[in-house]
Amino acid sequence: MVGLVDNWEDSEQNMELSIRQATIADLPTLVDFTLKEALEAENRELNRSVVEKGVRASLENPELAKYWVLATEDCQSLASISVVREWSDWNAGFYWWIQGLFIRKDYRGQGLLQQLFSRVQLEARKAGAVELRLYVHRANRPACRAYEREGFRSSPYQIFVREL
Repeated sequence: MVGLVDNWEDSEQNMELSIRQATIADLPTLVDFTLKEALEAENRELNRSVVEKGVRASLENPELAKYWVLATEDCQSLASISVVREWSDWNAGFYWWIQGLFIRKDYRGQGLLQQLFSRVQLEARKAGAVELRLYVHRANRPACRAYEREGFRSSPYQIFVREL
């Protein structure tokens, strides 16, 4: 829902933080976060113009993907999270896949991940989603541990890929 903002105080940094739906003004930050996420998670350098095209398309058409930004009261972006939907005919509802997640290194370990997941879970429930899902590279052990601490569990499914 556009305009919905959760506010809370970060006692360590003594600043007010909020989570809001991303806008086109967030495009440069979201592109930077996506590039950094790929490099950290999979040691992959992505093409900046392709990533910008993809993020822009989603910001202009939220049916493709939804983005949220966690920011300080002076609008400094600290983290972002995005989701895409997948229809399940078995459950007559959507799975919400966490597609992207990035927290600036200097703000990790301060509870921001929990805040991002809580916001997405709230939005998913309001939209009638069936389940939250995500995938993570097996070698990204810190991310795997963080997701497990947040209540995610390993899936019985294996992902297969066929490049086109």
